[in-house]
Amino acid sequence: MNARAVPESEKLNIAILGGGIAGLSLAIALANHPLINTTIYEKALELKEIGASIALGPNGLRTLERLGLSDVIDDENGFRGTGSAGMVYRHWKTNEVIGTDVHADVKEWLHQTTRFHRGHLHGKLVEHVPRDSIKLGKNVVGIVMDEKGVTVNFKDGSKAWADIAIGADGLRSGVRQALVPKFKLKWSGLTAFRSVFDESLVESIPDLPEDSAHWWGPDTTFFSSRLGRNMYTVVGGVTVDPDDRDSRFKDVSWDDEGDVEVLKEVYKDWNPVVKALTKVTPSIRYHPNFSCSAPLDTWVFGDRITLIGDAAHAHGGAFATGGSLAIDDTYALYVSLKSVFPLSAARKPPAQEIRKALKLYETTRKPHAERLLKVVHAGNTAKIDKIRNEIIETDEQLRERAARGSNTSWLHEHDVVKAFDDALSFSQNNDGKEEAFPRL
Repeated sequence: MNARAVPESEKLNIAILGGGIAGLSLAIALANHPLINTTIYEKALELKEIGASIALGPNGLRTLERLGLSDVIDDENGFRGTGSAGMVYRHWKTNEVIGTDVHADVKEWLHQTTRFHRGHLHGKLVEHVPRDSIKLGKNVVGIVMDEKGVTVNFKDGSKAWADIAIGADGLRSGVRQALVPKFKLKWSGLTAFRSVFDESLVESIPDLPEDSAHWWGPDTTFFSSRLGRNMYTVVGGVTVDPDDRDSRFKDVSWDDEGDVEVLKEVYKDWNPVVKALTKVTPSIRYHPNFSCSAPLDTWVFGDRITLIGDAAHAHGGAFATGGSLAIDDTYALYVSLKSVFPLSAARKPPAQEIRKALKLYETTRKPHAERLLKVVHAGNTAKIDKIRNEIIETDEQLRERAARGSNTSWLHEHDVVKAFDDALSFSQNNDGKEEAFPRL
């Protein structure tokens, strides 16, 4: 039976609550299913992203290509550098290369780690979503489930009904808070200083690396990179004890306008390239670093609600992998739904089948996300311990750490297709019984 022969009442209506990179990617993925209708509900009054940079690793790039989005990730929109290094680490004082992260198994140029202006990436994704399927000014304040579906309540007094609701509303997820009222984010103590500007401002800087560069110092780092469309980014920051009431930046909010003189002051003793970059940076925004204080017990609520992206597993942006994680979430959720609702279906699945699909998605993605969160929390704890005990890393220790690299091929080259196949095989071998799913 083709899609046209199936009545609208038998199509699956999905409310995507959030119009960022996660929500848009999910809408694009689900559009491959002719019997699924999606509507995006975004709290902002204008569909745009903050003016910051974002990196996508090989995993996220492969998934977008799999979804037919090569135009989104091409060389016009993003910057790939000159080689196969995912990251180049340089010494804060000497500017020499002291370490690299090299892709383990990336053969295609399009899959090399790519850096974008968030607004450009977001804008290209928007081009692939019908504008009339995006509703703006829709701030979620409550969600009610019953045996037939989900009713989403918005701050403006309106409501929306769907068979399934997906929380894709990011770090400060209203959906997550409505479902898990006691959930809390945790500040790591880091406040990033971020800026994006026209790359013409850096043209006169001597010895500026052609590739993206991450300078490591004894107590902070500095990152710079070209982006697509002739843009450039710098990212600095300061880490303090988050429990110190007098800590600097403790009252800063996300995307607050910053003081560029602070950037210059923090890096005044660094190498000439970094100092020059701080001097040409026209402005900065403050981005305090938050992550889940603990993993959520579940990503699946009842038979009809789940979370993706930072709404499910906010990790503070460590290893520049948040975008790719969210994109892989969307693919895993799409194929999980398709496993109970094939393209040839004559009617939409009952509640128990929907829950089965959502649990399959969770089984595919949650262990991977929690592995990352465990690494992040351990790293944050180690940094705070150094601050409290006034431990300064020696130059030898810094060089040894950089030489080891981040060892994150498991993260940036994660194979979401294989992870889904493994989860599906496990489910099928256990007759899809929920109690047989691995404990997460």
